[in-house]
Amino acid sequence: MADAEVKSNILTLASFWILGLCNNFGYVVMLSSAHDILKSNSAAPGGNETVSINSTQDVFKRECNYLSTGVILLADIMPGLIIKIFSPFFGLYINRRLSLCIALTTASFITVAKADTELIAAFGVALTSMASGLGETTLLSYMVNYERTVITSWASGTGAAGILGALTYAGLTGVFHLSPSTTMYLMLSVPFLMGVSFWVLLEHPKKDEIPTMSSISPDPSTNNQSFSNKFSYIPKLLKFMIPLGLVYFFEYLINQGLFELVYFEKIWLTHSEQYRWYQVIYQLGVFTSRTSVSLFPIEKIWILTILQGLNVVYFLIETLYSFTPNIYIIFALIGYEGLLGGGSYANTYHNIMKKVPKERQEYAMAMTSLADAIGISLSGLLAIPLHNQICKIPK
Repeated sequence: MADAEVKSNILTLASFWILGLCNNFGYVVMLSSAHDILKSNSAAPGGNETVSINSTQDVFKRECNYLSTGVILLADIMPGLIIKIFSPFFGLYINRRLSLCIALTTASFITVAKADTELIAAFGVALTSMASGLGETTLLSYMVNYERTVITSWASGTGAAGILGALTYAGLTGVFHLSPSTTMYLMLSVPFLMGVSFWVLLEHPKKDEIPTMSSISPDPSTNNQSFSNKFSYIPKLLKFMIPLGLVYFFEYLINQGLFELVYFEKIWLTHSEQYRWYQVIYQLGVFTSRTSVSLFPIEKIWILTILQGLNVVYFLIETLYSFTPNIYIIFALIGYEGLLGGGSYANTYHNIMKKVPKERQEYAMAMTSLADAIGISLSGLLAIPLHNQICKIPK
């Protein structure tokens, strides 16, 4: 292999890693800051930031935000879900889409930084969701023009976004004591880096090198993929979509419905700090599994789905009875939860590029990304009443 080709491959892998990092960075930061956003902008009636049960007896107090962090999760996923529903049925228009992603990401950080009400904060988070959803469907589809190794690079970058996003927010607010608003302004470097990676670092295939339907499809019926043609192919993708959607439903029900209710009193971390570091550890697990997909490929994704469902049961019981003796066990379980979620994501798209016909891959990659958005959305809807119900139960 010539030196120029080696350099091109390295730049391609590095570019997709950075693109994965930037595309998911804002999304992760918004979820990591969910507890703080609600605490500062969503006080309970009467001005109380938390709701306590049986406040006359400290032993029965349960610290709860007036609103669940599931509210932020919904704002962080629903607009992206809508984007993912329609995106696979439209042309790729890669440059226009990426420009819109960068503009939306920039606007989201500025909006959340300036937010003084929960409505404005939620709108800013929604902009992040739109940017992330559009970026993911667009770039996953664009990857079919490259070697399969870019999936691992992209997945690793999205995993890195998790840990770096959560760690950056926790570090800037907790260690350097910057305000959430100042932290959001510093995040404006992320969309800039995304643009540099795509338009400067990434070597794009020439138009005559991009495979077309007529040149790669052995079946004439797939040459013109109309709306009905694409829609009819969805049942064949369910073997990828259902396990992925369920894994995300389970893990985000834990992360945004139960995490904030799992806390230890009178330790070196406050309740808010515990929530932030839960997010960091979870994202570390996600990064590890997404980066190692080439080393440990998994075809039976449903196994990860079952294991993630068992995690929901454990954390639900923990929120009710607080039976875990110390926070280190919770840390370990959260890392394990992240491993399952990240492994499911990376292996799903890895399997698509192995098993789905080439002429269908662009559509399959974009459509399958809808599954995790549906799972996350359903978990957000359930997280809110679940949070409210648990908060009514004495601790």
